[in-house]
Amino acid sequence: MITGTFLDEISHDIPSANWSREEWTRDFEAMKAFGIDTVILIRAGYQDRCAFDSKVLRRRHGYLIVQEDLVGLFLELAEKNGMTLFFGTYDSGEHWMKGEHQQEIDVNLAFTEEFFERYGKSPAFGGWYISHEINTFDDSVMRVYESLARHLRSLKNVPILISPYIRGAKQFGTTISLAEHEREWAQVFARIEGLVDIVAFQDGQVEYVKLPEFLELNSRLARKHGLTCWSNTESFDRDVHIKFPPIAWPKLRHKIEAARTAGVDKLITFEFSHFLSPNSIFPSAKGLHRFYMEWKRAQEAKRG
Repeated sequence: MITGTFLDEISHDIPSANWSREEWTRDFEAMKAFGIDTVILIRAGYQDRCAFDSKVLRRRHGYLIVQEDLVGLFLELAEKNGMTLFFGTYDSGEHWMKGEHQQEIDVNLAFTEEFFERYGKSPAFGGWYISHEINTFDDSVMRVYESLARHLRSLKNVPILISPYIRGAKQFGTTISLAEHEREWAQVFARIEGLVDIVAFQDGQVEYVKLPEFLELNSRLARKHGLTCWSNTESFDRDVHIKFPPIAWPKLRHKIEAARTAGVDKLITFEFSHFLSPNSIFPSAKGLHRFYMEWKRAQEAKRG
């Protein structure tokens, strides 16, 4: 079952829910009832936006856009509901895409130190999430991963997660071959082995018919290099012409069952609050939540 979710209020492609403490409190309670035990802040900052009033980012962006102290709120609600929170790093939306790896590293070193000084003693804080997403080997991003992972580990030795994606037809027109995907990710895992603990590939870019073999390959390759393999079971739909509505229930169930067959260690989703919550701003998310919970109860009944 899905037991983890990203938290996304610093996004560039889905709308803000404009929730305050009241709505977030209600939604964390819904997550707990759903079976969520892990929440992952997808990024604490992106370009000129931040989930808390960061002095580090204010030096970079004098007009920093801050809604409220969401990091503090999420840690408080995670603790209250018995969840572990993974803190997501800063994405400049600029340097690492240009190969300027050291600039991306430097701002994140200072940013994560600021986070840890301010929030590091929270009982709910139990993991790091490096928010930079890749689909194939990228030497510049490897340097970001390596430097950040060592730094994060020095601040607090808790699991470090990445969530890359498969170079699939739904984003690039054609899907990378299994052989090429294996070559690319063997290189990545060889570089981050012993530094990153968990990999959770996004599952939405590949055609459904091809997904099971990619999930099986990802699971096998990750374990070969000593990484725990999760699956990021996307609960939004990439097949329609608008970005992005809740996914159709049969598609979500297909992806969950494929991940189970592949033997992944945990299912997480991007992401509960927008696409799977009974409190979502999307009306169809309520139906998806109902279908999932009915199916979950049926699965539990079968197991006795």
